[in-house]
Order: sequence, then C-alpha cells, then structure tokens
Amino acid sequence: MPDTTNTKSDLEILTQLNADFLASVQNGDVRRFEQILAEDFMASLPDFLLRDKKQFLDMMAAPRPFGELKADDVRIRLLGDFAIIHAHMTFRTADGVRRQGRYTDDWQRRDGKWLCVAANTFWEP
Repeated sequence: MPDTTNTKSDLEILTQLNADFLASVQNGDVRRFEQILAEDFMASLPDFLLRDKKQFLDMMAAPRPFGELKADDVRIRLLGDFAIIHAHMTFRTADGVRRQGRYTDDWQRRDGKWLCVAANTFWEP
C-alpha cells in the first residue's frame, strides 16, 4: 500500500482526521467512523463503560443529545507510527446547557493508513 505521507504530512492528515472524528460525533456519521476506526477500536466514556467498535457505532447511530461541538487547544503528538491527540471541547446539551470536557484519541498507522485505536472522553457533569 502506498505511503500517504508523500503528499501530505502526518500532522496534516491527523489534523483532518481529528476534524472528521469530531464532525462524525456531532452528526452521528457512522459511515465515516467505519472508515477511520480500527477494527479493535475501544472507547472509554464518562459513563464508565468501555465500548468496542460495534458498541461505539451503535451509540453514534442514535440521535445526538448535544449540539455545537467544538474543539480547541488541540495538541497532536507524533510518536513514529503512533499519535496521540489531546484537546479541550465545548458543546451545548439538548436542554441548552453549555458544557466542556477533554478528549484523548490514540491513532496508529497500519498498512500506511492512520486509524483511531482508542478514544477517551470526559466532561463536566
């Protein structure tokens, strides 16, 4: 498989993947998640449950209980074929309350393609 880093830098690719991940969370875009999540993906969320890819996709297919999801203070740490993305996020709940939190997503280059292998998200109650 060709190395995609020849046309775009890893930082550019991961920046776009982070934006895609956020947009997919906001819009419940299961199709895009199927493309960017590794088969062995795991997500740890504020409800203290650990979800595998299928469980996460089932959750993402449900109506979104929030809006206006935005990330800032995004920091991408490249460690060879592994990357960690840390960010602060804000969103508005369905009842209009503004919330904030943080997330950390782990990405691994597999066969020349960056895939998200783990996500850890928490927000204030």
